[in-house]
Amino acid sequence: MNRADVAIAGAGIIGLTTALELAAAGCCVTVFDQNEAMSEASRAAAGMLAGADPENPAELRELSRLSLTLYSDFLARVESLSGKCIPIRTTRTVQGVHHLPQGAKALSTTELRALAPSANTGGCSFLLLEEQSFDAWDLAESLPAAARSAGIELRERTAVLSVRGGTSDVELVTATESLSAGAFLNATGAWASRLDHALPVSPRKGHMLTAELPGEVQMHCVLRSPSVYVVPRGGNRYTIGSTVEDAGFDRTVDPLRIQELFSRAMDLWLPLREANIAETWIGFRPGSEDGLPIIDQTGENCWVATGHFRNGILLGPGTGRVLSQSMTGRQPEIDLSPFRCGRFALSRASS
Repeated sequence: MNRADVAIAGAGIIGLTTALELAAAGCCVTVFDQNEAMSEASRAAAGMLAGADPENPAELRELSRLSLTLYSDFLARVESLSGKCIPIRTTRTVQGVHHLPQGAKALSTTELRALAPSANTGGCSFLLLEEQSFDAWDLAESLPAAARSAGIELRERTAVLSVRGGTSDVELVTATESLSAGAFLNATGAWASRLDHALPVSPRKGHMLTAELPGEVQMHCVLRSPSVYVVPRGGNRYTIGSTVEDAGFDRTVDPLRIQELFSRAMDLWLPLREANIAETWIGFRPGSEDGLPIIDQTGENCWVATGHFRNGILLGPGTGRVLSQSMTGRQPEIDLSPFRCGRFALSRASS
């Protein structure tokens, strides 16, 4: 039987950022994934570091703040380890809101038009947020390579089928072997309940598309409303998202859903009426019952990190940091009580 200090199921951004933190702490880490690393929600994401989005739940503020403070060093480390570049594509976001947050100042019509030519207010007020974005495909290409360079063993197309905790080691079973580890993390995203049926997590399917816009009228900031977002990717290309659907693990790309999404984007930013759809895809976000992440110890030497929903890219480095601290016996630097598993039992008991 093979052995690792830590075994992680799930090689998305949560699993791999945690693996990098643990490796930096001196742990021998093995990461399993049922498909290719970074091939599911992490690759499907728009790549917005939307920590200041006024629609984010208040419970995410501290974890978002921590993650954002770590991001520059995280990207630099991944680039150094992988030898691959992860360019920042935008540094500002124009955010549409139905109700201005207290103390916020709305952009004037002139300011809005300068940032997003021919934007349609649609009854919204717009705020300017200092917020970065990058292409999730760039991270998906570089993060697995960085993990391997850091000495992490990455086993793709190898699903963890079962886990059995114990007082000293955890035993994992795959289709071909057994492995023991001093600690185990379930970071399988929308599939997390397959390893722990008590986890109230399910896939939230999201349709997305890339549009190509010819001509001189272009935009260099993210434009986001409560119903749609438009993210510049360079080369006159824009990522547009996203639907939220309870459709299980159906991988079908529905042309009607794509057209509805594109129509919302065209209504928000009128120049897109001259654009063409270049790519379409779907992703399965892990959604918990209350929409918040689940970050907790679930048993002897066993932990879980899932339920990051629409904020997995944003929260990756912060989640990796606090999990590494918890799994190595240190005090996490932020309060994780909003993300404990026990909140669901309390909610059901009070209802």
